[in-house]
Formats: sequence, C-alpha cells, structure tokens
Amino acid sequence: MNKFWIIFWHTYTSKLKTKSFLITTGVTLLLIFGLTNLQNVIDFFNDGDKDAVKVAVIDQTENETIYPVFEQNASAMDKKLQLKRSEKSEEQLKKDVLDEKMEGYLILSLDQDGLPQGSYYARSIANSSVSGTIEQAIQQTKIAAGTANLGLKSEQLSQLFTPSELKKTALLENAKSEEELNQARGLVYVLLFIIYFSVILYASMIAMEVAVEKSSRVMEILISSVSPIKQMFAKLLGIGLLSLTQFGLIVLVGYSSIKGNMENTELMGDGFFSFSEVPVATLVYAVVFFILGYFIFATLAAFLGSLVSRIEDVQQMIAPMTYIIVGAFLIAMFGLGNPEAPFITVTSFIPLFSPMIMFLRAGMLSVPAWEIGLSIGILVITIIALAVLGAKVYKGGVLMYGKSSSFKDVKKALQMSKD
Repeated sequence: MNKFWIIFWHTYTSKLKTKSFLITTGVTLLLIFGLTNLQNVIDFFNDGDKDAVKVAVIDQTENETIYPVFEQNASAMDKKLQLKRSEKSEEQLKKDVLDEKMEGYLILSLDQDGLPQGSYYARSIANSSVSGTIEQAIQQTKIAAGTANLGLKSEQLSQLFTPSELKKTALLENAKSEEELNQARGLVYVLLFIIYFSVILYASMIAMEVAVEKSSRVMEILISSVSPIKQMFAKLLGIGLLSLTQFGLIVLVGYSSIKGNMENTELMGDGFFSFSEVPVATLVYAVVFFILGYFIFATLAAFLGSLVSRIEDVQQMIAPMTYIIVGAFLIAMFGLGNPEAPFITVTSFIPLFSPMIMFLRAGMLSVPAWEIGLSIGILVITIIALAVLGAKVYKGGVLMYGKSSSFKDVKKALQMSKD
C-alpha cells in the first residue's frame, strides 16, 4: 500500500507544480473574476467617457409636435445623446461629421401616411448604440403620432401593449414551481459545464500521463514493482485530487466574487443564477455524479492511454471517448428545455451518458429515488467492470511499444496480460 501512496502523491505533486497547470489555473481564476465583475468593468470605462454624443437633426416634418416628442424619447433612453435642430445644409453637416465635430446627423421626415421616419448618417455605423437609440425613439414617436391620428388615449394604448401574463401551476404535489425550476436550471447549467470540461481535461491528462511514462521507457520498472490495478488507480486518484484542487479554487473565487456583486447577478435571467434556495439534495447529486463521471471516463482513458507509446497518438486513441462526452453534453443542453423528453429518460440510464443526463433530471425534476439509485448502481457496476478490464489492458498495454492507434490492440493487450 506504501507504493500506492508514493505513486498517488507523485502524480498529484508533479502535475500541481507544472507551469501549464499553474498558468491555466491562474488564467481561469482571472477570467472568472473578470466575468463576475463584468458590469463593474463596463461601468468603469463608461464613467471615463462622459462626453456628450452630438447629433444634428434636419427637421423636415413641418410639424411642431413631432420633433419635441422625438427629442424627449431619445433623451430618456440615453442621457449622453445630445440632439440639436440644425439649419445647416446637408453638405455642411456631412463635412462636420467627417471632421469629427459631431457623431452624425439625422434627417427627420414624414412618410406617405404622415408618420415620422428618419435617415441617419455617420462616419461609421459600426457603433450601433447611437443608431439603435435613435431608431427606438423614432418608433415611439411614430406610435405616439399614430395614436393621436386614431384618436386613442395614451392609457388605452399602454393597455394594448402591456404583455399578457401567463401563470403556470404544476398539479403534481412534488412538482417544482417555476421559480424553483429557474434556479435549478441555472445550477444544472453551470455544473454541466464543469462536469463536461473536467472530464475532457482530466481524462486526457491521465491518458497523456501513461503515454509519457511509456515513451520514457520507465513503465517496465513500474509494472514489475507495483500491480497494474494499484498503479492505475493511484494515477486516477492523484489526478482526481488535482481536479478537486483546481475546481475548489475556481468555486471559491467564483462564489466570493458573485456574492460581492449580488446586485448585478440577481438581474441576470430572473433568478437564473440565484442559488440561494437550491435544495441540498441537488448539490449532493452534483458531487456524486461529478465523481462517478470522472471515474468512468478516467478509467476508460487510462487503459486507452496504455495502448499508445507515442504522445501524438493519444488524442487519436481517445477521440471516440471525447465524442461520447460531447454527445452527452449536447443531449443535456437540449434536456434543459425539455427534461421530461423520453430519450432524456432513456439516456439517463446509459452509463456513459448518465453522469450528465441523470444529474440533469435529478436537478430539474422530482425523479423517484429508485431511478436515481438504479442509475448510480449501473454506473458503479460499469466502473468496476471497466476497472477490472482496464487493469488487464493496462498490464499488457503498458508493455506494448510501436505505433498503436487501433482498438484491435485491446485484444493484444489482454493476451499479453495473461503471459
């Protein structure tokens, strides 16, 4: 058992000290901190640009009520937008715009129905914020003018444009409310990404670790002093602890940053990222399926990695496994909108899909405990079967050298493990 812990800690510490791991972790933490403080960053740069945006208006409406309403609407949308009627010719305004004396100019006119329309001219139309504000202001002015032409009161018009409210109520006693579903959907969405990226990243790391040791010709010494099953699981647990270390830092920084910017995050998605009332069971399922998902794909990656002797062959060998992970993730993304779909239910019991799909169902729906238990049981049995098979393939595969990129090598590795 002492040799097991030596390999375990060596795998963990050697990966922990690598520049790639430190740089990746640092960049990820900075990215998360930046994303969770994005609104503060935007406000900081906006505060530094307090200059008014000047736009000249050539009023061709010949209606004294159109322009004041338009100007009022535009100012209400953007305080920095400064509109001013101009008596200059269009050629003079064009020269002023090109000389950067103003942002642009607008020709405000009436269409054949007597309703306002506009033509906006600027040095570049890449900045859509100004043109978008002007367009919305013209639209509101058009509605106001049309209302006046039809003899409708503003109160009547506001009633017509008020969105209809649809109250949704689940009849099942244990069904989740709409608010609970929104919160669960946000948590499941985040954790699905974590499971997806962690499985791809760390499973590839395990396969690469085995291939690197084979390429250095150290494997013959290791395999003669430590049993294959101990060696394989020491690497799995070592890199597993590495993943928990990295994600622990990510969760700590992310949670602290989100908590410090709670006012901004609560505005996102009507509670989509508000996890204050998420059931503890959902968090427990997240941890359970994260660990099981890691082990089933890590075990698979370990013995696939043992079949190759060149580092450049690793990605080709584990490519089918990666496609399965991507497929499970895409199914889970679809299931966020319809978690009760029949094929979502079926795939939640398929071992290579269940870490994501069953977690999705458990987080979004009131799934019977026996279904979750059955899925976990199938997962555990599959992991044990893969571990037994993987140990045999690992034992023979690590002694195979030369170009290996075919699954036919599994049979060859099993034969070598018996010798």
